[in-house]
Amino acid sequence: MKKIAIIGLGYVGLPLAHAFSSKYKVIGFDINSSRVNELNSSYDNTNELSDSQVSEALKNDALFTTNTKYLSECSIYIITVPTPIDKKNQPNLKPLKNASTTVGKYLNLNDIVIYESTVFPGATEEVCVPILEEISGLKFNRDFFCGYSPERINPGDKKHTVTKIKKVVSGSTPKVAKIIDELYSSIITAGTYLAPSIKVAEAAKIIENTQRDINIAFINELAIIFEIMGIDTSSVLAAARTKWNFIDFKPGLVGGHCIGVDPYYLTYKSNLLGYKPNMILAGREINDSMGKYIALRVQKMLKNNSLSQSDSRILILGATFKENCPDIRNSKVFDVYKQILSFNKNVEISDYLADPKEVRMEYNVTLLKEPIIQNYDCVIVAVAHEKYRNLNFKENQVIFDIKSVLKKTTDRL
Repeated sequence: MKKIAIIGLGYVGLPLAHAFSSKYKVIGFDINSSRVNELNSSYDNTNELSDSQVSEALKNDALFTTNTKYLSECSIYIITVPTPIDKKNQPNLKPLKNASTTVGKYLNLNDIVIYESTVFPGATEEVCVPILEEISGLKFNRDFFCGYSPERINPGDKKHTVTKIKKVVSGSTPKVAKIIDELYSSIITAGTYLAPSIKVAEAAKIIENTQRDINIAFINELAIIFEIMGIDTSSVLAAARTKWNFIDFKPGLVGGHCIGVDPYYLTYKSNLLGYKPNMILAGREINDSMGKYIALRVQKMLKNNSLSQSDSRILILGATFKENCPDIRNSKVFDVYKQILSFNKNVEISDYLADPKEVRMEYNVTLLKEPIIQNYDCVIVAVAHEKYRNLNFKENQVIFDIKSVLKKTTDRL
């Protein structure tokens, strides 16, 4: 039986380890000892897997560890580490390079390294392969081989899980591509799509999220225009949605570790090659500016309702980057929070899914555990968590529904 190493046990790696464990021996490696300990206790704090699913993987003899020595037992390595950006919106490839270095130490003849992390086209062969060659002393496409199969995990989505989403696969040679295709086909019930090259697979992944980013930016810009016109954006979208080929997107905050990050990988590579990607950058600029725009809308709402802009009590509901998910990475809710703080010091945030310790460490903000909503003059529903859909508000309370999740609101984006 093949032994597969999954490098990185986050939102992508853990579901993949669980899926592969049903048919293969799996070694799940992560540098975070706390993460490994919780998994070995049958608990996943990302909520991607239930306790029973983590237990199932363990019963299938999946090993979750921080000890690299177990990697020597494997012949297939799948790297699923994060690919964030730095403060200048440049790709931070350190996790990817470190993972490649780790794997390089254990590579043997005919081993295969598959990357799932989102990168710019060319990164696997231009950045990762040279590291693997240098550390292992082996020759690419002679002694070892590579592939790329972009992750398509949708955090918080219990319907479109890893085995139910069609998987794009690729390999560094036709023979290896076929082996990788067969490997994923054995667990992906939705089927696979064999791309003609690693670069094509990398490019396909990067445009998936870039396309969404641009489309949301367009709707966000429409929301700004319609607000000036005094038109409700949700009503406009509902009317437009009646046309069969209308592409349905909603306005809102665009954060997280995918849509709010991945386009910068493409613009980085494009700029290196001498082409300025104007549309992509314009979309990023619009989406990154929404925190300031929403704060200004709140300021205007307070004034229109004869409430003090500086002393009114304001509550923001939701701190994660998306609905029904505990992930706070690159959450744009905190952009809204900081902007409101510039004119009102009585603003607080609550989120029943986010980890208060993580929020305090990452954003230096203390989350409210169970706020009494009726005690606030203004409530901003920033994230469409399920529990926020049927809230009771007091009369004359100012409500700003960013995601248009409430049945009745006084204002929305």
